[in-house]
Amino acid sequence: MKNEKTTALGAAFGVAIGSVIGVLTDNLGLWISLGIAVGAGIGILSKRARP
Repeated sequence: MKNEKTTALGAAFGVAIGSVIGVLTDNLGLWISLGIAVGAGIGILSKRARP
């Protein structure tokens, strides 16, 4: 159960950061999708790094 939480938390942070960058650059669709992808990737990598 904890593994899914880290992936979802990473994706949530990615959406937040992607939304901010998207609003600043006036390209919201691109940055939200990139934020989800990067955030989920970071969540998966942090899950693997923990023993």
